[in-house]
Amino acid sequence: MSAAKLLKELENFDTPSITNVVATYPDNPLCLGLYNPWTENWYTDTTIRCMYPELGRRVGYAVTCVYGLPDPAFKRLTLEDVIDAVDASPKPVVLVLEQKFPPEIQNKVGLSGGVMTTSFKAVGCVGVVSNGPSRDLDEIRPMKVQYLLSGVTPGHGTMSVHAINVPVSVAGMDVAPGEIVHMDENGACKFPADKLAQVAANVKAMAKQEGALMARIAKAKSAREVRKIRESHVWRAAKKR
Repeated sequence: MSAAKLLKELENFDTPSITNVVATYPDNPLCLGLYNPWTENWYTDTTIRCMYPELGRRVGYAVTCVYGLPDPAFKRLTLEDVIDAVDASPKPVVLVLEQKFPPEIQNKVGLSGGVMTTSFKAVGCVGVVSNGPSRDLDEIRPMKVQYLLSGVTPGHGTMSVHAINVPVSVAGMDVAPGEIVHMDENGACKFPADKLAQVAANVKAMAKQEGALMARIAKAKSAREVRKIRESHVWRAAKKR
């Protein structure tokens, strides 16, 4: 199956299901154990939230960018360079945008509004994850570009691109260019692009496994029966042997 089809398949599963096979359950044979689930920064925290839950999931290759206040000593990069980076990336793209602004204004930077998002979408961007706010939610919604942000604010001042396609840290998630980012109303997680086929295969298998377990539990009539069903669950039972 092509990478494009695998990415599309991952839209059938929510982000927690992806985390389950990436690292959350290291004792489960279907979990790839790509990270220590607690010590490594591979999924987002509560500092950001989904702007468009109704749009559902988005999956894509990470293009990263750092924004901050203008620096007179550095004027090499512009928004057009960010657009070029998105255009050059494998598709679809999730733009992971780290905002580095002074504390007194960090919650007032309406960074990626309607015009920027239109530009990003035109070259293959399907989602944006940022540790700061944005604006123009009403303009962006019909574009169907998913957003995870710290919040919204209506304005901003002069800003500058500080770096493109460098490792970034956004809302507790460290992302390198080219990694896969899966995002929905639960947040976002990342994993290496070379694990795409394994993640797709294992998340389907684990979803089937968990679906069968929940179906059995739903028919239980007592706590004792629930416990017995849980203890007989495939990977839990295998762990005891």
